[in-house]
Amino acid sequence: MTESDWKRLLRQIRGGYVVPVLGPQLLAGPDGASSIQRVVAERLLDLHDVPAAQRPVLQPFRELNAAVSCLLAGGRAKAQALYVDVADLHDEIARDAQLLPQPLRQLAAITDFRLFVSMTPDTLLANALGAQRAVGEVVHAPKLPTDEWRDLPENWSALPSSQAWVLYMLGRVRPAPVYAIHDEDVLEYAHNLMASGGNVPVNFLRALQDRSLLMLGCGLPDWLGRFFLRLTNKDRLSEKTRHEWLVEAPRTAEEHDELGNFLKSFSESTECLELQSPAAFVDELHTRWMAERQPVPARAVAAPEVPHGAVFFVSYSRATDAAAAQRLVASLRALGCAEAEVWFDRGAIEPGEDFAREIMGGIGSCRYFLPLLSQAALQREEAFVFREWRAAREREQGLNRSFVVPLVVDVAYEPARYGGGVVDWGHLHLGHAPGGMPDEAALKTLRQLLRDARNPARAGAAA
Repeated sequence: MTESDWKRLLRQIRGGYVVPVLGPQLLAGPDGASSIQRVVAERLLDLHDVPAAQRPVLQPFRELNAAVSCLLAGGRAKAQALYVDVADLHDEIARDAQLLPQPLRQLAAITDFRLFVSMTPDTLLANALGAQRAVGEVVHAPKLPTDEWRDLPENWSALPSSQAWVLYMLGRVRPAPVYAIHDEDVLEYAHNLMASGGNVPVNFLRALQDRSLLMLGCGLPDWLGRFFLRLTNKDRLSEKTRHEWLVEAPRTAEEHDELGNFLKSFSESTECLELQSPAAFVDELHTRWMAERQPVPARAVAAPEVPHGAVFFVSYSRATDAAAAQRLVASLRALGCAEAEVWFDRGAIEPGEDFAREIMGGIGSCRYFLPLLSQAALQREEAFVFREWRAAREREQGLNRSFVVPLVVDVAYEPARYGGGVVDWGHLHLGHAPGGMPDEAALKTLRQLLRDARNPARAGAAA
């Protein structure tokens, strides 16, 4: 790209007219070369004891499809079990902060990007975003339970600019068949979009049609690339006026670049950039975007301002449940909570003593305390979150109203497993918010609590 090309791209990004679409070529390990998808595929084959001589060729960035196809064709595993296995392997990677790819951190830092599309089902992008701002997740998955599905809010652009939204085009990992793990899954997800089937994110797709796409390391097959580009455009590709960028690694001779040839003939406004490393493009983009930013005053990087008197205080284990906490906060915002009505520390590390005192003050002034419970958190030997829970339990002793509203964020809902331990919540009803997404009952409770907090007189009368 020329200097003029970079300036035009950055100008559009600043105006909010560009949406990054992320693919597997950006998901590399700490060395910047090894594919995270390859790691998952190899561990999956290890899990099912596939001998080296019987293992398939793992084509770069299509490794998981090859591994799953091998296991299914050989009768080594049932499809249902593979969704669980792959989800567990992805969760292992997501818990290791060192494995979070640098390109995702860099894209998350570009705050002019508010909408993102993930062409992979992992949560790495959401984790990178969650370290810096609130994240709302929209999942396209035909079999996702109806009460768990949500679309991009129609008023999303009017919400605080610190809010980002991620669309999982091929589902999001969880131990159920609600995300794509092989090519036949991908075909079904594409068909669901084309047929206007279940859980189609109409609002999000409409937002994409109004903006230019920056496709980064997607490496889509020819048929899927054509379909996706047409899906996200209002007009024929040969008639559209929006500019788009297709940034990916060169295709091998075996793959043939039919998609590139098609776009050159029928979509002149799509710029195809074949680079050895799409990650290098992201690095250059991040460097240029940061250079254009105004210096941030020193006071802006001080400890976050404490929203004393918040309606909800979200308490979570920073080492294990940060992503779930981000999703819960996004759900609260979707219910209508203002930013100042939710106390939520986005810090990735345990707070120092100065800020710890502010946190304790937040617990002492909030209306409701929401502890996020997970088996991973309860297995920790030491964590600041345990101090938060004890402080909330102590305050509860002197209140004559509801205060603590625990939410189980594990997928499996087994309340008996959360009794005892650091704080015994056994006397309270435990709500369920798998992965941070409240179920229908929990949403109803949170909505009512918000109403009561805004009208305490009515709440007292009802009691």
